Amino acid sequence: MTSSPKDQAHGRLGDELTSLGAKSDRRTFQPGQVIFSAGDAGDGFYVVESGSVRISAGPGPHEPRVLATIGPGDFFGEMAVIDASPRSATATAETTTTALFLDRAQLLRLFELRPPLALTLTREFSLRMRALNQKYVDDMIHAETLSAIGRFAGTIVHDFKNPLTVISMATELACFDHATPELRQQAKTRVLHQVERMTNMLQELIDVTKPTSQRPALELQPFATVMTPLIQELTEEMADRRVTVVVPSPPPAVMLPLDPQRWSRLLYNLCNNAADEMKDGGTIFLRFVASETILRIEVEDTGGGIAPEIARTLFQPFATHGKATGTGLGLSICKRIVEDHGGQIHAESAPGRGATFVITLPRNK
Repeated sequence: MTSSPKDQAHGRLGDELTSLGAKSDRRTFQPGQVIFSAGDAGDGFYVVESGSVRISAGPGPHEPRVLATIGPGDFFGEMAVIDASPRSATATAETTTTALFLDRAQLLRLFELRPPLALTLTREFSLRMRALNQKYVDDMIHAETLSAIGRFAGTIVHDFKNPLTVISMATELACFDHATPELRQQAKTRVLHQVERMTNMLQELIDVTKPTSQRPALELQPFATVMTPLIQELTEEMADRRVTVVVPSPPPAVMLPLDPQRWSRLLYNLCNNAADEMKDGGTIFLRFVASETILRIEVEDTGGGIAPEIARTLFQPFATHGKATGTGLGLSICKRIVEDHGGQIHAESAPGRGATFVITLPRNK
């Protein structure tokens, strides 16, 4: 069987150490014994003859992370010896371990006497650093994935809070002893509507995570008929957050190709985002301007506006811009909904004023 370059390097190192005879120091360590700790002086270099050694590091003594496990023929402790810096990790014997030890002067002398060996070891050092870098990248990706999942779950909880509150109030009202049949029917309608709304919200979250998504089937709808009840719902919900919805002029009586459920999600997202920025209350203006070719819709708030440094990433997924809740999916979903309707969306914000989200939709003649 042909040995690998790594095994050959370890074998050559073992031969060189053996040829040094008394100059090499054979040391034995018991299971769990610390060979050296992070921060210790880099006084020497070890080659394992038998047993195994765990190399670990971490932010504190109670949170070490295993970087590597060193077995027979392998070596450790080389970096601190070469750059004359303190140890950057801790070495602990996992089992009864025997290792040959060279101090720094001996190792450097060996490199001078055996240049090919120095080159081989340098390559091994490089491979180790690449492996550690890859492990670091993998760990970072894993940590970011877990963080994104947590933020994603936070978004669902945040978005579901308002519909669940409406369902709770409507259910309590319907169960009241003196509730009239009309009042119970109204409560039932509100509960069903909120359940449908949450279902649509979940579907939007699923859609936004797909690499591609089929364009929805749009049907010509009377825009005013779709918007009028939606404005009423938004007005009631925003009032609970001390936000007033103002509609200077009613929605125009035009026909547009729409998906009413997704359109509802779009308006709720924009209004909830505005309410999040107006924690002490404020006003949301909904304006509609129809021309022969397009319908322009403006959603303006009286909040603090949009910081210039985040304007470019405003509609990117998972860009939270420092918000305590959410993943930044809200505006990304809004952009997808508008584009699926053949329109465009952008944000405007002047210094000292709130934000205005402008939607333009093509009219179907």
